[in-house]
Amino acid sequence: MGGDMLNTMKYISTVPFSGLINWSVQYLNDSKIAFSKAYPMMRIGEFLNRSKKIVTIEDDKIYKRATIKIHNGGILLRDEKIGIEIGTKNQFLIFKGQFLLSKIDARNGAFGVVPEDLDGGIITGNFWTFDVDYRVINPHYLTLLTTTQAFIGFCEQASNGTTNRHYLQESLFLNIKVPVPSLEEQEELIAAYDKQISLAIDSELEIAAKQHDINNLLFNRLGIEITKNNSLKRLSVVSFSALQRWDHAYLQNNAKLKSVYPLIGLSDCIESFMKSVDGKSLRVETYKAPSQEFHYIGMEHIEKSTGELIDIPIVKGEQIKSQTVAVPKGYFIYGKLRPYLNKYWYNNTDLNNIVCSSELFVFKIKDNINSRYFELVLGSDIVQRQIADMASGARMPRINEEVFMNIRIPIPSVEVQNSIIIRVDKIKEEIKALRRSALLNRTMAFTNFKNRIFE
Repeated sequence: MGGDMLNTMKYISTVPFSGLINWSVQYLNDSKIAFSKAYPMMRIGEFLNRSKKIVTIEDDKIYKRATIKIHNGGILLRDEKIGIEIGTKNQFLIFKGQFLLSKIDARNGAFGVVPEDLDGGIITGNFWTFDVDYRVINPHYLTLLTTTQAFIGFCEQASNGTTNRHYLQESLFLNIKVPVPSLEEQEELIAAYDKQISLAIDSELEIAAKQHDINNLLFNRLGIEITKNNSLKRLSVVSFSALQRWDHAYLQNNAKLKSVYPLIGLSDCIESFMKSVDGKSLRVETYKAPSQEFHYIGMEHIEKSTGELIDIPIVKGEQIKSQTVAVPKGYFIYGKLRPYLNKYWYNNTDLNNIVCSSELFVFKIKDNINSRYFELVLGSDIVQRQIADMASGARMPRINEEVFMNIRIPIPSVEVQNSIIIRVDKIKEEIKALRRSALLNRTMAFTNFKNRIFE
């Protein structure tokens, strides 16, 4: 045998039969978590006891349904529904203070403590709820521990199923040993974490307020008034020369926007729509270039309402399953799918081979319109309020090209556009500083906790 082969066979691992709760080699090799030795270790099953209080859904009762946000996002009210509208008739009751997890999304950090407002709520069998021995563990400490990357990695190993349906195995979860500090130390860890997160939340609330300030600045500086006429008692008259569409939604929308400056339809602002400046289609058949690399932008890569990219991954043509459109420099993209998410972006990069999902409009505006000003208005309530009633499709609402082209925006003088940009830029710099602060505090909250609990 060669030297490399001998090196791979140097060691034999032994496991007591009593400790063999999973036959997977990956689980046996990788499931050790480097917890600190400073605290006593206990099996999770020693302080959590599975609760299975079955409830039969009654047609005339209203039920609170719970959901768990991944990555330590907490347990929230999904909705309240009358029983007759709930298909699964046998569900489980949950009560405040219980520990709850999603057996599907445990590998994504879907753990939490049932809040008071969900006391008596219901869950399906895809969730597990546990009674907690409060003499031993604070479930909020357990939530922090279970949503660390190391623990989530364990849950990935302790799950089985197809790619999109990995189910956590209860016996493996309950048998893992975790560090259990004294209750006083658990409270201290929770308090330190909450303090840091509170600072992050303060910054995030201030960001939301400043983003609202930007919207108010646009409305005030442009003299925007948006009214909606819901009355069915009055007869509306529309000039035939101004009648671009016959449907009621358009006519209602067409009458509700006012500004002290001229209002221009996007069709008159856009030079090229889904085409290059020389009139060629921007459609790209990436599957015909399986080995070629593209910078790909899907809806999921755009942050809602900010015009910022979350990511712009490099992928090969064979990896892109959807239809794509090229995004040349100087072009905008705007999400036509679920337009209320307000996803848009302006390409001022020097990157080559940028393509996006066909769920995005791709267009270039005319040179006489300031792209910075246009971007501000495109992402504002000036556009969103006009789109609100125009999307079609219940499950996956979209706007079509006609609706998009008929959106109107105010176009003031270049001097006014520039003055607005200067004021908004100042607010955006403040938002960037607040984002850095929020990210730092969230990172430090978890880092400080991990430094105490892990080696």
